[in-house]
Amino acid sequence: MLTRLSAPTKPLERLTGAGLALGEGIYARWAVSIGAVAFSLYILLTAATAWLMPDANWDMLPYLAIGEEGAYPDPQALHDYAYSTVKAGVSAADYKTLTDDGGGFRSHMAENAADFHSLLGMYRIKFLYAEILSSLSHVVSPVEAMRLVQVASVLLFGAITLAWLRAEGALGLAPVVGAILIMADFGDAARASTPDLLCSALFLGGVFAYVRKREAATAVLLFLAFMVRPDNIVFLAIFAVLLVAFRERAWGALAGFAASFIAYFVISHWAQHPGWWPHLWFSSIEQHHNMDGFEPPFSVAAYLRAFAASAVRAISVNSWVGVSVLALAGWYGLSRAGFRLDRRTGILLAALVLGVLAKFAVFPIHDTRIYFPNLLPPFLLLAAPLTALWAAASQGGRRTALQVIPGDKP
Repeated sequence: MLTRLSAPTKPLERLTGAGLALGEGIYARWAVSIGAVAFSLYILLTAATAWLMPDANWDMLPYLAIGEEGAYPDPQALHDYAYSTVKAGVSAADYKTLTDDGGGFRSHMAENAADFHSLLGMYRIKFLYAEILSSLSHVVSPVEAMRLVQVASVLLFGAITLAWLRAEGALGLAPVVGAILIMADFGDAARASTPDLLCSALFLGGVFAYVRKREAATAVLLFLAFMVRPDNIVFLAIFAVLLVAFRERAWGALAGFAASFIAYFVISHWAQHPGWWPHLWFSSIEQHHNMDGFEPPFSVAAYLRAFAASAVRAISVNSWVGVSVLALAGWYGLSRAGFRLDRRTGILLAALVLGVLAKFAVFPIHDTRIYFPNLLPPFLLLAAPLTALWAAASQGGRRTALQVIPGDKP
């Protein structure tokens, strides 16, 4: 059964209780200021880390190459440009890691321009990211342009998050949101020279605009997020289906999906993308050296092996599964407590969760960065009901602490 906690009798217990009560009172009084400042410092620290301690990853090479294809139409010249640019922008140790894996894939690509060029269709499809890099490379070095995009993405992501929390009157929860970002590997996404965080920032802005019923902004931002990473078409399709099925008026989200759906086929054709199955084979089954004309026959067994291997690694190595489960647990707990989401917000939460599951089913790959755009919005959607729960608990006054005694029956 439940029983009352006995009053603290030892001096250390009384001192600890007084300290906790003082800290609780201070935070309750200054929660908004403390939350905003703490979260802002975390974002600034992450942005500084993205600039000063970037992660040198192999994808830098093809992304830099597609940004300058117009200036280097010859595959060998483009290959030389990409590798020499990265060599000049990273440390000698990092460059060796990117180009020498003892005769494996990286070593082969460093020596074979034709095979390297055959991979670019899988990167060229991230059209907007390539165009941004190309434009910035006229102002700063190409590698610095990548870092600049990461820093700007971190700052934009942080600003939108703070604006969302402020709009919901939940800035006091900003440190909790920062902790969630740490669990979701936000720092790794910031340090990586990939389009993932830029996509996430634009995506976050799009769903925030949807929540605030800013239809034009919703359409534009969701479309831009798609143009950075076209695999977001999976979420947009599910979101559109749910909106139509539940007859929710949201022309901005539907317009964003319609524009993205049309653009997907146009960009895929223009980019000479190898197609879903060859790309999946390369990413989750076996790295093929030359993608020109590569059309392996579809195999259910190969897909299931890739799915199982990625699922195991996602659970044991990556964080996105755990973060998603935590969001669902928060939604369930708040609903049981009587603090439910409204219809419009509930549709978005369902689309975010189903979008993660569908993206993994369509293209089973374990990396958290692939699903990062969908990870934080569910928690921000829960900020309003959580704040309401907090307010209700505060208005109820101080309650007597209870604990469960092991072995007692309820």
